[in-house]
Amino acid sequence: MGSQVDVNPEAVLDANYENGVIQLRDDLCFRRTMISNVIFHGTSGHGPWVLIDAGVMGSAETIASTAESRFGNQPPAAIILTHGHFDHVGALRQLAEQWFVNIYAHELEHPYLNGSQSYPPPDPTVGGGLMAAMSSLYPRGPVDVREWLRVLPADGRVPGMPGWIWVHTPGHTPGHVSLWRESDRTMIAGDAFITTKQESAFAVLLQKAELHGPPMYYTSDWENARKSVVQLAELEPDLVITGHGLPLGGGEMRRSLHELADRFNDVAVPHNQQ
Repeated sequence: MGSQVDVNPEAVLDANYENGVIQLRDDLCFRRTMISNVIFHGTSGHGPWVLIDAGVMGSAETIASTAESRFGNQPPAAIILTHGHFDHVGALRQLAEQWFVNIYAHELEHPYLNGSQSYPPPDPTVGGGLMAAMSSLYPRGPVDVREWLRVLPADGRVPGMPGWIWVHTPGHTPGHVSLWRESDRTMIAGDAFITTKQESAFAVLLQKAELHGPPMYYTSDWENARKSVVQLAELEPDLVITGHGLPLGGGEMRRSLHELADRFNDVAVPHNQQ
């Protein structure tokens, strides 16, 4: 079994880096927080903005200072969560208390965000590499941000992000969502698929671009994970930003994403889940 789909260098974007921030669209940039990405939606210096995901524990100051440098002292209109794993909600409560802002997530993700339920334990035996081996030590929650927690609108709108819709992409978690903007075919995929081998600390350090399914050690439903990747590939994105790894774009990225969807069971699913 393979573990990735190789990416042609043409798919790797020549992004504009500034103070750790990577600008991708006029209103879209992201910043890495150790092992995961946070995304800022909004035009720098103008109008409302939104934070997508909230990084790892200890990243609140970095996220807040990045936001202040781009948007001034204006709090976000909303925080949108692709899902509630520890590396996407590490700074969530601290930021919510600082900004007193609504947090939106799919209703199936709410038990992990309102203090009532922990995620299933990860499987440290899959995928190989240090990140997978250490996964039994990762926090499983639950996080309790019920004071600010809201359900994503049923009509698919994304609060604070006109022109975007959310797409339910379960598998990695029950309530995982991805975000999609048709006008410029931009996708925020969360961990439905990723662009680095997250099981390997070496790969995470180097950020070599490869297309992978969701992190193996923390994915609970592989059939739904496969269906979600197929669904996202069918949208034919021009730019994808994932929860881990570098952004990718263009025809070579789409080719690789379709290959991942077609070969998902061979390259993404652990042997013990087949």
